[in-house]
Amino acid sequence: MMAVRAVNGCSIFCSASSAPPIRLFRCRFHRLRTLPPFHRRASFLPPVHRSELSSSSNHGGLRSFSVESIFAGVMEELEAFRKRKLVCSASKVALTSSGELVENKLQNRALEKGGLLEFKKDSDKVLLAVAQRPDGKKNWMVSDQNGVTSSIKPQQITFIVPGIENFDPKEISDFVRRAESNLDPTLLEFAWVELLEKNKSVTPEELAEMIFGSSEPLESYCAHLLLSKDETYFTVLETKGSCSVYGPRSTAQVEELMRRKLAREAAEKELEEFVELLRSAKQMPFDAKPRKASWITEEKTRVKVESLECYAIDACKSDEQKKMAGMILKAMGLTKTASSAVNLLIDIGYFPVHVNLDLLKLNVHTVHSDDIMSAAESFLSESIDLDEIDRKDLTHLKVYAIDVDEADELDDALSASRLQDGRIKVWIHVADPAKFVQPGTAVDREAMKRGTSIFLPTATYPMFPEKLAMEGMSLKQGELCNAVTVSVVLHSDGSIAEFSVDNSIIKPTYMLTYESASELIHLNLDEEKELKILSEAAALRLQWRRQQGAIDTATLETRIKVVNPEDPEPSINLYVEDQADPAMRLVSEMMILCGEVIAAFGSQNNIPLPYRGQPQSNIDVSAFSHLPEGPVRSSAIVRIMRGAEIDFRKPIRHGVLGLPGYVQFTSPIRRYMDLLAHYQVKAFLRGETLPFSAGQIEGIASIVNMNARIAKRLSNTSLRYWILEFIRRQPKEKKYRALVLRFIKDRIAALLLVEVGHQASAWVSVGTQVGDEVIVRVEESHPRDDFLSLKEAVGR
Repeated sequence: MMAVRAVNGCSIFCSASSAPPIRLFRCRFHRLRTLPPFHRRASFLPPVHRSELSSSSNHGGLRSFSVESIFAGVMEELEAFRKRKLVCSASKVALTSSGELVENKLQNRALEKGGLLEFKKDSDKVLLAVAQRPDGKKNWMVSDQNGVTSSIKPQQITFIVPGIENFDPKEISDFVRRAESNLDPTLLEFAWVELLEKNKSVTPEELAEMIFGSSEPLESYCAHLLLSKDETYFTVLETKGSCSVYGPRSTAQVEELMRRKLAREAAEKELEEFVELLRSAKQMPFDAKPRKASWITEEKTRVKVESLECYAIDACKSDEQKKMAGMILKAMGLTKTASSAVNLLIDIGYFPVHVNLDLLKLNVHTVHSDDIMSAAESFLSESIDLDEIDRKDLTHLKVYAIDVDEADELDDALSASRLQDGRIKVWIHVADPAKFVQPGTAVDREAMKRGTSIFLPTATYPMFPEKLAMEGMSLKQGELCNAVTVSVVLHSDGSIAEFSVDNSIIKPTYMLTYESASELIHLNLDEEKELKILSEAAALRLQWRRQQGAIDTATLETRIKVVNPEDPEPSINLYVEDQADPAMRLVSEMMILCGEVIAAFGSQNNIPLPYRGQPQSNIDVSAFSHLPEGPVRSSAIVRIMRGAEIDFRKPIRHGVLGLPGYVQFTSPIRRYMDLLAHYQVKAFLRGETLPFSAGQIEGIASIVNMNARIAKRLSNTSLRYWILEFIRRQPKEKKYRALVLRFIKDRIAALLLVEVGHQASAWVSVGTQVGDEVIVRVEESHPRDDFLSLKEAVGR
């Protein structure tokens, strides 16, 4: 049985049993018959076969014909078509897989003046043009459909329209319009069915004859466009110059390509819908924008927005994810850059305006897992104090805890008294987190991974779960607190006369800020004589350390607290602290004293600890005596100092501090290496085997110090961002005092902005020297780009 497809005088026959399982489409050949003739050798109009077609009715000028008459016409046309095919095939030389000869189909046409051709303008653009004249031996000057005359190479020509002479360039646009308006891709399916069945190849002219009934110029060009743009039914078998031969793909290939096409179209539709969501969210006011959680609820939306997030922080996990982000940015009319992705995510409300990109890039864990939180809760409720019977009761001492006003983790406090012989005795009380956490537990391993608490202007990410750190480990005013206390008796010159290290119990009396502590020291109140003794001890210690070669590097330190950081314009509280401030000096000297004692204690008892040292590099401090004491001199000295070193078996000299040995011990809630020292010291005090050897401590230190460097970098970049944001908000006319730290090149100087404690650079007047103060204005401040431009305010 034969199935017949007949459409407007063009027929394609195929066996019903062998036809590929592809759906049928309706051809609309009648469009081309309405076209007027162009300049050509013969009319464009295809032949219309109406032989023996009898009109059965006429409704409004439209005639209908009997099925028998249509069938007869179709059979007549098919027979004529087959005869033409037989004539063409007689001269072929090469063979297709079915034995079809194809080489003679590749007869490249010679380009002549007035001919119509298609050429590649660039990799993405194809134009029609009329040949004007040769340009050299091979090139041609052509006038394209945009009215532009240019020289093209032979390899740029993709098709020469057959049968055209002296074409008027002005009519190219109309020719293109008519051709494109009559392109029906469904025509290719009918041709593919018949050609696949017979395993035949086809040229554009042959396809035009087959589907339009004519190979005249317009029809041939339409066929060329259909074939050259087709990605489903046909593939190029061979090309010679501007002539190509196409072959039908297999049924399996077509079905796979159709499947891919449908999938691609579905993905494109999905992308369009997502882009519309983005555009809608961009237009919303800040308060109405969808929150981050709403973008990740639905899988297909989550995948796309996460691709943008990964693109924004240069963390794409695959080429596909990178490609997806690029497509979204292109669809939004944005450049394919990380900054474009960042700004888009801010505009739709996914990122806050002041998103911390480094926090995302460094993949910092900002929350503790449920398992760690649960374990921490158990420690709080079930903790047993292994040192309870050995703790010294020091609750009779007046205890001062001095820290910044917003400190969350209080892990050190101080006491002092004057002995009968006039010497000073001080106690440095350090919080005892090792009472709760033992080495090797899940909470301990998590703390080791983190290495340190991270303090940012916008938030604090503690090393331990917050409840455990705040409620269990931290020192609290007026409450009984477990501690490890280092007590020291000082000689009159500030050197250590005797010391001890004990587990203790204390009751902190005062929680003071640096500002309030400095004020109390200045008032010199009799009822706070202990604070006065601590201040005196600090002065003795500083003097003694300087005699041992210590280098004073006190400078200005900036601290920022941002309130409601998710808001577009959050409140910024900026503090500039002078490290030479009496209270800061007091605390710093006592912490250094504690570190010296722990190093001596470890050395006496052969305890492996992270002993820190720092060579002085033979620094001659007198060489900097011409510089003003403080930030200017400190900056010059720090630039030539060598990095710190660590030994895990014995103390090494810390030349910068002027000490024979030093161990960080006073921040075990915030720094894991301090906690490690606590584990070792407390095990020794109990008479137990030490939990770690020197080699094990060294291995742990390599991991912890790497994470600590990441945390420091994150803190520094975040602080710098908010300093620049603070400056950006100041009035344009505001002037800043700046100290000249050094000259970078010519008159460009490194400056320290005194009011904000921030270093920047600017050109300064001739005659300005290192250490001088200049007045500057801010020209530009861009926090996201880490850019600050200053200009000297000459004349002030």
